[in-house]
Amino acid sequence: MPNDLTTPPSRHGAGLVDVLDRVLDKGLVVAGDIKVSLAEVELLTIRIRLMICSIDKAEQIGLDWWKYDRHLSPGREQVMKENLELREQLRLLERRLETATRSTGGRKRVRR
Repeated sequence: MPNDLTTPPSRHGAGLVDVLDRVLDKGLVVAGDIKVSLAEVELLTIRIRLMICSIDKAEQIGLDWWKYDRHLSPGREQVMKENLELREQLRLLERRLETATRSTGGRKRVRR
């Protein structure tokens, strides 16, 4: 009685693996529009765009939205908080610099 480890892979299974490998490597795009009209008046339009590919391929073509989704990248909120704090520190430094240049009469000192 043959078991799963000794049975050679079926031709159908290998074909499916090959197709899946090719789709993930090259990518697959499915696009379509659904329009609902009544008496030649368009009531609803749904545009569907679906792309299936590997993460490597997506990054290669410039798609990386999952890096910025707060549900998919948990450290994102901490980075955003740090970013806001740094922006506030920059604003304070700019104000100090502006105040310092006003107090010197707006003249710049040239060192030789």
